[in-house]
Amino acid sequence: MGASDVVELAFEAEVWEWRGPAPYHFVSVPDELCDEVRDAAEVVSYGWGMVPVAVSIGDTSWTTSLWPKDGGYVVPLKDRVRRAEQVELGDVVAVELRVDLVV
Repeated sequence: MGASDVVELAFEAEVWEWRGPAPYHFVSVPDELCDEVRDAAEVVSYGWGMVPVAVSIGDTSWTTSLWPKDGGYVVPLKDRVRRAEQVELGDVVAVELRVDLVV
């Protein structure tokens, strides 16, 4: 990371579902970008390794937290976002993430 106060990442990933007590939809941050997320997490992470981020898919933006999973990170997709962008399970979406490093 350099002297920047922000980490910005963009990638495409497939929407997948975790079927727990309440189903959630996610996209996984590609492995090659996880080192940048880990570096940012050292500054901004809170409980259980969560990393607060601003996310955009299409015309929809929201704030959430990346969840650590299997050595990487996943982005939870809110139902309202999926409806607004007409995103379904198995779709490949373009994701933009922003991690503000100023606490």
